[in-house]
Amino acid sequence: MPDVFVNYRTGDEEATATLIERELSRRFGSERIFRASKSIPAGEPFPRELLTAVRRSSVLLAVIGQRWLEVGDVDGRPALKDPKDWIRKEILEAFASGAKVVPILVGKTSRLSRAALPPALRHLADCQYRRLDHRNAEADLSRLGDELAELVPALARADEAARPTRNANDAKVSGNHSGDVDGVQVQGRTITTRQHGGIGTVGGNFSGTYISDPRGPLHTGSGSQYDLRDQSSGPRFTGDGMGVSYVSGDNSGTVEQHSAGSHHEDDAR
Repeated sequence: MPDVFVNYRTGDEEATATLIERELSRRFGSERIFRASKSIPAGEPFPRELLTAVRRSSVLLAVIGQRWLEVGDVDGRPALKDPKDWIRKEILEAFASGAKVVPILVGKTSRLSRAALPPALRHLADCQYRRLDHRNAEADLSRLGDELAELVPALARADEAARPTRNANDAKVSGNHSGDVDGVQVQGRTITTRQHGGIGTVGGNFSGTYISDPRGPLHTGSGSQYDLRDQSSGPRFTGDGMGVSYVSGDNSGTVEQHSAGSHHEDDAR
């Protein structure tokens, strides 16, 4: 059973009516939002389906664009003045059944005036409206959904049920997070810069990436990764000649540098 009936006129903002219906259906469930071309099954008599849906709905949204008053019938007369006009009949049926009628003014559409409406529909001008601007559609649709949830308890319950639930046992993570880690997790500050004058006791000018204050094995660039946990050696650098990785230590051990097609070891350090 629908809770919200989307009323619109073909030739005036039917695309906006579709946008409203789809967003509300996504939030509350498709069966709770009625739009004729979506909700009436093929082959069903639409007059009966339309009136039944209006009577069962708690809210009718009258989507009104700048041509809403001007669209004519087959004879060229304003369709809204024809007692047989379905947009008019749906609104009057909503009033008769006690449903809330909310005009949705699209874009720069002016507020309705009683003088511009047929006598039977003049009460529509007294109904508080909401505006939907396509430049602010996300916020406007969110506000509309919030207000409908306040008006209709069934929508509020559907809205609450659709909210993603959070596992109470989920850990709250603050600061840096590297995801699931299997083995040693290392945290350090990574800086990319051009360094002149060396880093600490390492002389020379170089450019690339270095990591200060590591807490475990680190590796940047290409080539093999070496684990010094079983050795007493200190600094070790590996890379492709452009990037440098720094692991602090006791300043003793082996320095290895790899570049394209060459291998150099300095054991005199």
